[in-house]
Amino acid sequence: MKSREIPTAALVLGVNVTDHDLTFRSLSEVLQNNITPYIALLEAKDCPGIKNLMQKLMGQLMNCYIDTDSLEDEDYVQVSQNRISCSMTSLINWYESVTKKTDSETPSKKRTSSSRHWQSPPVVVIFKDMESFTTKVLQDFIVISSQHIRELPLVLIFGIATSPMIIHNLLPHSVSSLLCIELFQSLSCKEHLSTVIDKLLLTTQFPFKLGGKVLQVLINIFLYHDFSVQNFIKGFQLCIIEHFYSQPLSVLCCQLVDAKKRVNYLSHDQCENIRRLPSFRRYVEGQVSEKQIALLTADSCLKEVTLKLLEDLHVYHENYVSVLRCLHVFTSSLPKYPLGKQIRELHCACLENQVWETEEYESSLQLARMLNKSDLVTMLQQCVEIFVSSSGKEFDKTVEKLKDFLTQFQKLEEAFQEQDVSVSSQKELQKKTDLYHLQKTLLELKESRRSKKLTKFEMLRFEVVDYIDSLVRNYLVPADHKTLHEIVYFNTASVLREHLNAAPRIALHTALNNPYCYLKNQALKSDGGSISNKAPDICIVYKLHLECGRLINLVDWLEAFSTVVTAAEGPNADAASSDQVDDIIQARFIRAVSELELLGFIKPSKQKTDHVARLTWGGC
Repeated sequence: MKSREIPTAALVLGVNVTDHDLTFRSLSEVLQNNITPYIALLEAKDCPGIKNLMQKLMGQLMNCYIDTDSLEDEDYVQVSQNRISCSMTSLINWYESVTKKTDSETPSKKRTSSSRHWQSPPVVVIFKDMESFTTKVLQDFIVISSQHIRELPLVLIFGIATSPMIIHNLLPHSVSSLLCIELFQSLSCKEHLSTVIDKLLLTTQFPFKLGGKVLQVLINIFLYHDFSVQNFIKGFQLCIIEHFYSQPLSVLCCQLVDAKKRVNYLSHDQCENIRRLPSFRRYVEGQVSEKQIALLTADSCLKEVTLKLLEDLHVYHENYVSVLRCLHVFTSSLPKYPLGKQIRELHCACLENQVWETEEYESSLQLARMLNKSDLVTMLQQCVEIFVSSSGKEFDKTVEKLKDFLTQFQKLEEAFQEQDVSVSSQKELQKKTDLYHLQKTLLELKESRRSKKLTKFEMLRFEVVDYIDSLVRNYLVPADHKTLHEIVYFNTASVLREHLNAAPRIALHTALNNPYCYLKNQALKSDGGSISNKAPDICIVYKLHLECGRLINLVDWLEAFSTVVTAAEGPNADAASSDQVDDIIQARFIRAVSELELLGFIKPSKQKTDHVARLTWGGC
């Protein structure tokens, strides 16, 4: 690095801009704890010019040095901030005074490689959204900083959402040559999403689960809207709130030990709620008549069965996660990924229906039956590790069976090597034979291909794939087939769509056309297209404007508004106060029209001075 170059980190974070703030906050905390206390976070909206940038920079740096234990120091810093000019010279003077004070407070510390940051800590400036900064602001700041890099050890961090080439697009070579740039690439947002799903959903640590359609809604919003992991987590939190608010039996959505205790204290009404569950009704229908009567009448019998069913549900989740990971090991490396490359895609497919009945699953099995030996052995070893680390207690025999497959593959390898030796010696003999023996050998090979006899390896490979298929059919049953799944699974995807997939224009039309929908005031109820004079002024004006064409005459509109508002008054209204009422009505009308214009429903028209133009059609 040259003497005038500024150390610069180009941090490529991706297009999920909403997650960048959390990333920079975490980065700032790490730097403050380990490197330097002097960190400034700058945003383009706060720095339209170099003067604003320096003010923001010095404000953040000086605030970070306020000594809360000493009131005199705090007062000094606050006064100095107001009086000093925001220039690089002032910043250098401040830095020298701060470092001198730090050195005088710790004279016993020696300069070593580990304590160097304490004696001359760098000043880190983070540009959170580099693409949004104007070129002139960046150029001026970099040029000025490079001239004082020896007095002020500055380190720049550029937050980049698009591509590192943006640095060279924004800065000319004369300026970019003053930076010693190191490129850092963060993990993709899809990898972060996979980690979140793995830690929150594909685990038995948390009892709450998402249904297939709900999870698909969240994933679709992530993939097709914002790529924001934070928004995915907020959607997950919303699902938790909705589930515990709308499901009375969510009291049992807890750890199995706590659920067993709570079952014993269920009231009669809560027992009735269990009996109303569709999955429990199916369970009751499959029992004998005496058992059905006991389950529907005796709460004690119901509680005993509920305990057993909750235990079965817990065991189901333990087994489900392990077998799902095992199946993903086999399907994630197949050509064209019939069941998806990510485990979340496979998880959604297993939740929605019986995955073994789908065409994608059949094509996956066909491809798995053509795997070579090395890939198959590697997959089996990964599956053994998954089942060994699993909390499920039913996989001891499964582990033994998989290890037996590995042993058979090893024996085949040894036998194949011996066969290679004998074949090579046989080929040596055949080299000396005549054309007759060669023709005979070719005919034998042709006959063997016609008969299509499977080799020992092919038979063993089929056996392995069939065994994995049996595990899938036994353990990857869709969750909605399990009794009492409603207690732990949130399946109301429509509610989630209403909250997350906002339709502001429809909501606005509903509020203005039918205010009772939101205000719940009985006086606002109206029949069909009638307009109530009890409605807010903007609602009356909005309904009247729906009856107009492209241009609306303001005089006619005001007269119609006045007619609706004064409809409740009798024919013998006080004539003395008519002028005052007209002024009030006109003021109300002007305010309502202004609000409609602010919302974007109308705009002033240049064709006629006393008219406004309508901007929306169709009523919503």
